[in-house]
Amino acid sequence: MREIFGKLLAAAKPVAGLAAIVGMLTPTMGRAESGADLFKSRCVACHTVGGGKLVGPDLKGVADRRSSAWIVKFVQSSQTMIKAGDPEAVAIYNEYNKMPMPDWPLSPAEIESIIEYTKSAAGDGATAAAAAPAPPPKATAEEIALGQKLFVGSVRLANGGPACSSCHDVANDAVISGGVLARELTNAIGRSGHQGVRSILGSIPFPVMQKAFEGKPLTEEEITALVAFLDSENASHKGAMPRDTGIKLAAGGGGGAVFLFLMYSVLWSRRKKGSVNQAIYDRQVASR
Repeated sequence: MREIFGKLLAAAKPVAGLAAIVGMLTPTMGRAESGADLFKSRCVACHTVGGGKLVGPDLKGVADRRSSAWIVKFVQSSQTMIKAGDPEAVAIYNEYNKMPMPDWPLSPAEIESIIEYTKSAAGDGATAAAAAPAPPPKATAEEIALGQKLFVGSVRLANGGPACSSCHDVANDAVISGGVLARELTNAIGRSGHQGVRSILGSIPFPVMQKAFEGKPLTEEEITALVAFLDSENASHKGAMPRDTGIKLAAGGGGGAVFLFLMYSVLWSRRKKGSVNQAIYDRQVASR
């Protein structure tokens, strides 16, 4: 009986050890799975893991480059860190065209789970290959024309979202009085790339835009058309200044002219009135 029990105990030890290992790995695996969902819903619009840069940096190896505490603080409020002068946060902000990363109301545990996901995804070659942006197909004239109409609102978005020109402008004569509440988009493709702009439109990361398009997502056809239109604008205006540059230059010139006028007025008021010789002559005459 003891011999049988001993054999059973010996057989159970490896099983128990395996169970312990599984138990130790389960929390990390669970965090990675949760992080994958969060990454796809919050991060994929601007980042890849091994697929190269989009609007923001490639997150492959981010856990090796930054501490978890730093990543948590940056994700929760990157602008707070930038305003505080954190050198790494400022460097990222400057490198990526001063495009602010939205502040995400995520808990440290949720952000840690995203970090775990980047570790697991970074080791998966298939994930990296799938994330790498493919060259965009050449847009048709019809897609560009539709994108322009969607941008200005002459064709309504299928799900009732606001027209882009409500908040944005482009240097196009057909776009009259575009909005100035958000960034000018003439060179948006040049700044963020096709995939970056497509990702932003498909999975909006900015709080104000999220509110405006809540329950009103863009369709794939609309995204393709808008990207085609913006790509056309970028190609047509490479190296050109934004539309509001002339206004800014005029305002700056006017302000400079006012400053110079005031400075000359002060100098003129301090000028010498009359000649020195005349003053000497007047004193000599008065003394006789």
